[in-house]
Amino acid sequence: MRNHRDYCIAGKVALTWFGPEPRVVVADPRLFREILSNKQGQFGKQRSILRIERLLANGLTTHQGDKWVAHRRIINHAFHLEKLKRMLPAFAECSSELVRRWGDSMGQSDVQEIDVWPEFQNLTGDVISRVAFGSSFGEGRKIFQLQSEQAQNAVKMANVMYIPGYRFLPTKLNTRMKANAREVELLLKGVITKRERAMKDGHADNDDLLGVMMESNIEESQEAGSSMPTMTTDDIVGELKLFYFAGMETTAVLLTWAMVLLSMHPEWQDRAREEVLRVFGKNQPDSEGINRLKVVSKIITGEPLIYNFSSERLL
Repeated sequence: MRNHRDYCIAGKVALTWFGPEPRVVVADPRLFREILSNKQGQFGKQRSILRIERLLANGLTTHQGDKWVAHRRIINHAFHLEKLKRMLPAFAECSSELVRRWGDSMGQSDVQEIDVWPEFQNLTGDVISRVAFGSSFGEGRKIFQLQSEQAQNAVKMANVMYIPGYRFLPTKLNTRMKANAREVELLLKGVITKRERAMKDGHADNDDLLGVMMESNIEESQEAGSSMPTMTTDDIVGELKLFYFAGMETTAVLLTWAMVLLSMHPEWQDRAREEVLRVFGKNQPDSEGINRLKVVSKIITGEPLIYNFSSERLL
C-alpha cells in the first residue's frame, strides 16, 4: 500500500463513501494478492458489512486480527487437495441422484422442461450437508433450509440496516431471523456434541468438514501449548454456518448460468458429453479423471477462450 497515491493517479484505487464509512475500490492485481492473503489480519472489515454478515454467520468473514489469522490457519486444513479428494464420493452421489431424478421425470417423453434453478439450489445444499456433516445428513438439510431463509431475510434487512436501532426492534423480520439463528445453533451444537463423543470413543469418521476442522483445532491448540481449544464450540458453529452461506447460492448460480449457455450452444454439450464418456465411461468420477476434463473445465470456469459475455456467444 506504499504507492497508494500513485495507484489513485493511475485509476487503480478509488475512494468512495457509503454513509459514514469510507470504501476503497481496488483494481490492481498486486493489491488483490496483498489484501486477500492478509496473513497478519491487518486489513479490517467495514462495520456495516460485518453487521449484515453476523446475521447469517459469525465466522471467518467477520473476524479480524489474531482471531482471523488463527481461524484461517485451522480452516485451511479442510481445503487441502487430499482432504477434498476424500469428499468426492459425496459430490458424485448427490449429482447421480439429481440425474436419476431428472431421468425418471422424463417418463416416455423425449422432451421435458425443468426449472434448473431450484434443482441446483437443492443440489448444492445436499452436497454441503453431506461434506459438512457426513452421517448427520438429516440435520444438515434442515440447517440448509434455515440458512437459505436467513440469506433472503438478510437482503431485506440490508435495506433498513442504517435506520438507527432498527435491528433491535421486535419486528416480524427481526424476530424470525433471531428464531432461525437460535434453531441453527441448537442443531449444530447437537451435531458437534455427537462428533465429540464419537472422537473420544474412537468411532468417528472425520472425512467431512466438521471432522477435519475439529481435528485441526485440537492440533492447533496442542502446538500452542494451550489446554483450551483455539476455536470454541460457538466458533465452530459460526464457521459451519458460513460454509453453508458461502457455498450454496454461489455454486447454484454458476451451474445455472453454465446450463443457460449450454442450452444456447448445444454443440458444446456434445463436446462435453463426449469427453466425459471418453474419460469415465460408466464409472463414477475420480479426481484423476476430473483433472483430464479440459472441455468441462473451460465451460465451468468460463474462460475467455470459450465465453464472450459481451456478445453472448461462444467463440
